[in-house]
Amino acid sequence: MVRKPKAGGGWQAVRYTFKKAREAGGLRRMWKAMRSRNACKTCAVGMGGQRGGMVNESGHFPEVCKKSLQAMAADMQGAVPDSFFETYSISQLRKFTPYQLEHAGRLTQPLVSAKGEDYYRVVSWTEALELVSRRLLQISADESFFYFSGRSSNEAGFLLQLFARLYGTNNVNNCSYYCHQASGVGLTSAVGSGTATVVLEDVEHADLVFVIGGNPPSNHPRLMTSLMRVKRSGGKVIAVNPVIETGLVRFKIPSNVRSMLFGTTIADMYVQPHIGGDLAMLTGIAKHVDEIGMQDESFLTESCDGYQEWISHVRGISWNEIVQKSCLEKSEIVEMAEAYSRAENVIFCWTMGITHHQHGVENVQAIANLAMMRGMLGKPHAGLLPIRGHSNVQGIGSVGVTPKLKDAIFSALENELNVSLPTSVGKDTLACMEAAHEGLLKFGFCLGGNLYGSNPDSVFAAESLSRLESLVYLSTTLNTGHAHAVADETIILPVLARDEEPEPTTQESMFNFVRLSDGGPARHEGPRREVDVITDIAHEVLGDSTPIDWQEMKNCSTVRSAIARVIPGWDKIKDIDQTKEEFQIGGRTFHKPEFNTPTGNAQLHKHDLPPLKGGEGELRLMTVRSEGQFNTVVYEEEDIYRGQDRRDVVLIHPEDVANLGLQNDQQVVISSDTGEITGFRVRAYEDIRAGNALMYYPEANVLVSRRADPSSKTPAFKGEVIRISPEE
Repeated sequence: MVRKPKAGGGWQAVRYTFKKAREAGGLRRMWKAMRSRNACKTCAVGMGGQRGGMVNESGHFPEVCKKSLQAMAADMQGAVPDSFFETYSISQLRKFTPYQLEHAGRLTQPLVSAKGEDYYRVVSWTEALELVSRRLLQISADESFFYFSGRSSNEAGFLLQLFARLYGTNNVNNCSYYCHQASGVGLTSAVGSGTATVVLEDVEHADLVFVIGGNPPSNHPRLMTSLMRVKRSGGKVIAVNPVIETGLVRFKIPSNVRSMLFGTTIADMYVQPHIGGDLAMLTGIAKHVDEIGMQDESFLTESCDGYQEWISHVRGISWNEIVQKSCLEKSEIVEMAEAYSRAENVIFCWTMGITHHQHGVENVQAIANLAMMRGMLGKPHAGLLPIRGHSNVQGIGSVGVTPKLKDAIFSALENELNVSLPTSVGKDTLACMEAAHEGLLKFGFCLGGNLYGSNPDSVFAAESLSRLESLVYLSTTLNTGHAHAVADETIILPVLARDEEPEPTTQESMFNFVRLSDGGPARHEGPRREVDVITDIAHEVLGDSTPIDWQEMKNCSTVRSAIARVIPGWDKIKDIDQTKEEFQIGGRTFHKPEFNTPTGNAQLHKHDLPPLKGGEGELRLMTVRSEGQFNTVVYEEEDIYRGQDRRDVVLIHPEDVANLGLQNDQQVVISSDTGEITGFRVRAYEDIRAGNALMYYPEANVLVSRRADPSSKTPAFKGEVIRISPEE
């Protein structure tokens, strides 16, 4: 165990800054890297760009967070030693922790492992690219799939999805299917756009902010500055989470002297529903707002569709059912509803505590229903904000990385670029994993990320990817996928980090703001930029069979010109490298009650309340990231904010420790209907709601089933029922 702080941020964050600077070669070197004109490499809050690093979209400086320091230090580390892959076999790499793999160094040389071999061997770029191209020419297009992470640029994402479709497949998907796809589907069904309806300035002028199912102090620290400004303006924050997270209670923002010295109280109210109880809670808030007559009848009747059907449904749900299925007292729900009813400008924020359920889309729709109920949509300083993870996961989706292109993009691609696109039904991420397991896919191409580590049911994920004939990774560092997901032939291609690109590239923040990254000098010889890798493969595979000049597409300005012609709202990207004008994408921010739906109105949705899972002797599991982690990347083994010194633990309430006949720090067996984990320690943790359990992702993925939300295809990483028993 480590000492749990009383607040997030503070002096421990400052000390950590100096520690990472030393690891990266000194404070001056780190400062220069952090201040470069490149979009932040971690969360999608949208820092940096042409305003320079550590500046947010509203121009505030300095905005520093540990996540960006961690990512920058990782990119500034030395190269993997030449002897590394001769020393360690793939079998040995499987015993490495995610932390050890990440800290092995930067990848600088292409690597290949062939069937029957237990070592990666270094090959030339020419040999590696020839292998990739040859494999693609040997199979049919629909025997391949292409997976994209949020670390890449809009230019690389657009190019790869274009190549995949011209090659002949719509098996084009991205990491959002395992995080915020439920937000995109839910928001599109409600307002006609799958992204935030607000800009950053709206958040800071709200007088009430709901933070539901998330932990921004650990995963999106720069949002804490905005929440501090809400509090100092007299606003309120309501936090909803089965776990009391330290930074949501109190946070010390290092860039603000007053906050640093005295701390900032964040949550005015902290509510702990059971995992899976959010939909019942949200329905209860709506029910009480209706009971006290505080809904905005004019907005609901003039700017929304389905009001009468929806409110009749809400009125028909009993308080007994709401209380039973949320496991909250009615008084807690009433208190939230009355705080909401008093507020004039409300922002609803949420993360994967809302989306990682079999009813994730319904959760998002229920939040949108609440916003509509009091007219907190279609006006400034109020609206909906999915707090997205990776810095360009939203941009990747915007430029066409989905199995089915939007009709407008499909038509524009064919008409503007004079190409013919496939119309076959493309597979989402989980469907590709299942098809690979069945032997229906032979080739996988991963543009960044850790597809293996991102998957539920990790035993199944390893088997699926290992059944491929060829698997290609574009990566900067090693991850668990390189060790556990090895196909008959696995090819790792080392690529440049965002701030090493020789040409400017662009990224999109979760506020629909497109930023320009200048790039910079490469830190190592060997890695290539993603655009060059993609165009070389496309040229070799497709040649002159399409109207696309792949050699010309090596110029990012040419790619941006194509994006401007085919992606709605992106016309300003064409000249962004000359104008340096970063821009808001049109048609997504709703400051007037005019929405992108067929009727122009927002859409209300009815929901039946799901029962809570679990029975006697069982707990509901939530998989989470630690404070020293970003997505599947583990930068530090300890989790300071939760007072944990290791990751092989399961945190449960002291009452559950006693009820299960366990002792604190005892080694246990943790099982679900999907898998089993041994050798983990049970830790008594007072800040979690009794009846629930917390484990770290991706280590706990072996327990998580492949059950997914039927609309978004997002797996239910939250709410898996587990059993804990002493290890023999």
